[in-house]
Amino acid sequence: MKCLNLMAPINSLGYGVAGLNILKSLSQKYNISLFTIGPASCSTQEEQELVSNAIKNSTLFAQEFADAPCLKVWHEFALAERIGKGPCFGFPFFELDQLDQRRINHLSSVDGIIVASHWAKEIIKAHVPIPPLVGVAPLGVDTTIFTHGPHTTTDKCVFLNCGKWEKRKGHDLLLEMFRSAFPDEQDVELWMMSHNTFLAPGTPFAKQGKEWERYYQSDLRVKLIGRVQTHKEVAAIMSQANCGVFPSRAEGWNLELLEMLSMGKPVIATNYSAHTEFCTKENSYLIDIENTELAKDDIFFDGSGGEWASLDGVPFDQGVEYLRSFYESWKKEPQQVNMEGIETAKKFSWTNTTNRIEEIIDGNRGQEN
Repeated sequence: MKCLNLMAPINSLGYGVAGLNILKSLSQKYNISLFTIGPASCSTQEEQELVSNAIKNSTLFAQEFADAPCLKVWHEFALAERIGKGPCFGFPFFELDQLDQRRINHLSSVDGIIVASHWAKEIIKAHVPIPPLVGVAPLGVDTTIFTHGPHTTTDKCVFLNCGKWEKRKGHDLLLEMFRSAFPDEQDVELWMMSHNTFLAPGTPFAKQGKEWERYYQSDLRVKLIGRVQTHKEVAAIMSQANCGVFPSRAEGWNLELLEMLSMGKPVIATNYSAHTEFCTKENSYLIDIENTELAKDDIFFDGSGGEWASLDGVPFDQGVEYLRSFYESWKKEPQQVNMEGIETAKKFSWTNTTNRIEEIIDGNRGQEN
């Protein structure tokens, strides 16, 4: 079996979820030597055994690994470090439309770049003066966990948003959209699954985390859902919702949106950034983006790194319209199934992700994509 050095986080955050699923699938093709970025955290014994065995390979580091390629699943501003003497491929998920000099330098330091969307590929090509090999490997969804029905529903129309508290996720406007769509209705709820590790108690921005919670708790129709441990628990929560709502200004991918599509849930989403890789007018209520604005939230984005979608004006009104439109259709047909979403999700398996990774690393065919 071929050998590969993998550098990736293994945890419940975005990069960590991608890292674990890529490890699982790549292990069918490669003998993996895993160098974890940060402490590894697994939710099942099977995952723990897989990770432990891959870490043992990195500890022994036999000669075949010294000469093997390296895949680093990590931020675009931290790709300079690599493992071994083989070619190194960076796999970052970035959200903005511009790259500063630090990012350009790190992206230029690798032998190849893998991105999750064609939107991201075009940004790389536009900003890196002499870009290395650039290939697209869309991320995946586990359709054995995030599957359609039978689902538990309530006598209320439930909209669900998944994504850590951030202005980037549209959280500054989502509650206002919801209230504009439903000023008085009591048979509708907004569920927020928005725990943000970086805003948790004990962190420098814990105050901001509490402010988000207080703001959303000001409407009794909003339900805040705490952090859960496993993907099965996430799927169980999604199964109770009627529609997903993702008014995000920018995304490197958005795992939860694809997961809801896989479960056959109707979704409302911005037609921008990585969403364009899998959201279409057939499977989503698409919020059209007319303009971009400086990406600034004074926590994660300081305004110097580029722009993201503006939700002011038409996009905001369109979001309100879609919330109301779905609610009216729900009253006529509570059990709606997004068959187009299910069919779309079938095309985005983690096996397909790693097939593309293998092609790019072994065949160097990524530039044709």
